[in-house]
Amino acid sequence: MIKIKNHDVQSINLSTTKEIIFNFIAEPKNLPKWIGAFKEADDKTALLITPNGELKIGLETKIDKELGTIDWYMTMPDGSVGVAYSRVNIGPDEKAIYSFVLVAPPVPLEEIEGTLAAQTEQLKEELIKLESILSE
Repeated sequence: MIKIKNHDVQSINLSTTKEIIFNFIAEPKNLPKWIGAFKEADDKTALLITPNGELKIGLETKIDKELGTIDWYMTMPDGSVGVAYSRVNIGPDEKAIYSFVLVAPPVPLEEIEGTLAAQTEQLKEELIKLESILSE
């Protein structure tokens, strides 16, 4: 039996403080600045750019500053919920380490592997973009 991978974990070292990166990432309106799928975002909704056009979704950002967690819950028009988990930690050099758990989106099982693989590559680019934004 072949197990389909349903998540990917990536991280990046950033040359800034935990507080600066946490505050930037925890603000939903900043999502379009570094995540390509987001055209707009606020405290309750987001507008995504998809291969099939724009998609309005519900967006809930759950944060815990003490633990450094920033998680997003995205409610699709059909009621399904996609999630993304992230965390900002302090590295041994006192600079931030940002880790992101990408969970396969709520799509039929046969689409997960391809969709997740594409999103994994996109996330790599987005983390590099985030690094560039936060080091300015």
